[in-house]
Amino acid sequence: MFIIFLQFTLALSLTPDGLSLLSLKSAVDQDGSTKAFVDWNENDANPCRWTGISCMNITGFPDPRVVGIAVAGKNLRGYIPSELGSLVYLRRLNLHNNNFYGSLPSQLFNATSLHSIFLYSNNLSGSLPPSICALPRLQNLDLSNNSLSGPISESLKNCKQLQRLILARNKFSGEIPAGIWPELENLLQLDLSANNLSGTIPDEIGQLSTLSGTLNLSYNHLSGKLPKSLGNLPVTVSFDLRNNNLSGEIPQTGSFANQGPTAFLNNPNLCGFPLQKTCRKSQQDSTPSPDSSSNGENSNSSKGLSPGLIILISVADAAAVAIIGLVIVYIYWKKKDNANGCSCTGKSKLGSGNQKRAQFCACLCVNGFKSEGSELDECERIERAGKGEGELVAIDKGFTFELDELLRASAYVLGKSGLGIVYKVVLGNGVPVAVRRLGEGGEQRYKEFAAEVQAIGRVKHPNVVKLRAYYWAPDEKLLISDFISNGNLNSALRGRSGQSSSSLSWSTRLKIAKGAARGLAYLHECSPRKFVHGDIKPSNILIDNEFQAHISDFGLNRLISITGNNPSSSGGFIGGALPYLKSVQTEKTNNYKAPEARVTGSRPTQKWDVYSFGVVLLEMLTGKSPELSPTTSTSIEIPDLVRWVRKGFEEEKPLSDMVDPMLLQEVHAKKEVLAVFHVALACTEADPEIRPRMKTVSENIDRIGT
Repeated sequence: MFIIFLQFTLALSLTPDGLSLLSLKSAVDQDGSTKAFVDWNENDANPCRWTGISCMNITGFPDPRVVGIAVAGKNLRGYIPSELGSLVYLRRLNLHNNNFYGSLPSQLFNATSLHSIFLYSNNLSGSLPPSICALPRLQNLDLSNNSLSGPISESLKNCKQLQRLILARNKFSGEIPAGIWPELENLLQLDLSANNLSGTIPDEIGQLSTLSGTLNLSYNHLSGKLPKSLGNLPVTVSFDLRNNNLSGEIPQTGSFANQGPTAFLNNPNLCGFPLQKTCRKSQQDSTPSPDSSSNGENSNSSKGLSPGLIILISVADAAAVAIIGLVIVYIYWKKKDNANGCSCTGKSKLGSGNQKRAQFCACLCVNGFKSEGSELDECERIERAGKGEGELVAIDKGFTFELDELLRASAYVLGKSGLGIVYKVVLGNGVPVAVRRLGEGGEQRYKEFAAEVQAIGRVKHPNVVKLRAYYWAPDEKLLISDFISNGNLNSALRGRSGQSSSSLSWSTRLKIAKGAARGLAYLHECSPRKFVHGDIKPSNILIDNEFQAHISDFGLNRLISITGNNPSSSGGFIGGALPYLKSVQTEKTNNYKAPEARVTGSRPTQKWDVYSFGVVLLEMLTGKSPELSPTTSTSIEIPDLVRWVRKGFEEEKPLSDMVDPMLLQEVHAKKEVLAVFHVALACTEADPEIRPRMKTVSENIDRIGT
């Protein structure tokens, strides 16, 4: 009676929505609610000023109605009260990262305006209520990292508007129901990983034509063959089917062709590309058919080879031996003809500084051929380097100039980084080039240095900076590449002073993003070394006058490990010709790096680059920088930019709160901006296995705005 009287008294001052919210406060243990609900005052006229509550004016009602609850990450312990179901205009329920326990009350789904439910990382138990799809507008359902159990309900097929279904890290069991998926025509994300699901993967999952990101069914007990229908999923979808009991050959059609080996790891009975496990003949092939077993004559003939086949094999063997003999004779005479083509004998005085070079020269010339890809003999080049003579080597045959021309040219310091000092040098013909001056070490490692530089030089793509030549001397190493005239993305976003806001239009930003994605995808997939860049950030994305992006500074880490990165002010043959820039750099955290890249001793991977590229995209979208600088305003600096954006999406903040103010004028670009946000968030997943390949990222961005 007292409680009824109290609620009647409160009703005289607080709106019905406020009363329903007080049930949540009452359902939480008092120790945890002290701070979270400190301003939830029953004496207020309405709850719209309470922490975590969003309201909106609704036509026909004198008071604003509650449309959002966001009380996440407060370590609250309690249950979810059924009274929240009376909030008929509630759209967003965010109670994730707390300690709510018990089952989901079916009355909660009387709040028919709900379109987003984020209850992940709690201690909820029980089954998934079938009434959940009584919500006609439900788009986002994330119940991951709880203790929910039982089968996945067939009633999910009634959630027609569902876009994200995330039930990972629970205790769901049984088979994945087949009838759900054809009905979910708007589903973008499906994550059923880390449950106790068994049986086969339904063919019908291949009908999810709108799926993007990752199809995650990993860490279950799924068995049987992979349905070929998964190949019908969009090519941008990445599979994560690890740690199951799947078997048979991996299909090679459609989306399967875009998957890496990690997508199928720890399925002992899977075979075929991209796994390094070939498939044996199937049991069906190795079992005699009824026809062959009933035909005695055919059975007997299969036990031996026919005389004709024996003769054919003998002739083939003889031909192979003859061809090998001809090749040996050809190589022998070729050696003799080219005996003077490689001027090295391998002789040197014992203990001389050139002994190792001479030995290398002997090895190089043992076949009598000149080194490919260079106009001068490699041995001669090494002998010159050993004598202290510099060697200017043109990698691009269409790009020629003399060393004296480089010495006479005007040089301007562009900057210094951990990869050496960079200069702009204008040659005598007026052509500008960028010259990177490396450290002075590696005197005995010319072969290694030259191999690395040649690999970099073979990379040819319109969105990758082209290396044109290099200079080697024992005390001087230079790399000469194209000069990109319009600075880098960092200065374009921040302004030349580092303080002013960017004036880049959305179409220009999208063009730069597309170009950078293509260049990085080429380095990952098509370059000779399948390079990992390792340091993707706006200052390493150069921009030309047409606003085409050019990836720079790739492949240099190995060179720095050979030469060092601190050239002196006086040393070197060219040292006096190039101005010296004293290092004033201080060590600072690189917030573009992936979480796993910040672990000391970790080895770079392509997924590092994908994460870093995602951070760059977020910077282009928000105008916020993840790097701290003493010269810039803190209002544009957010060290954990990824977390800031994810929190904004979880709380469903207006896009205008997150996007760069310069882009708000371009109303037509809203859909494109949102699409790039989704690409960036996929790139910056904490788990590197979930991140898409750079090829997929590039394809996704290329589709935007076309």
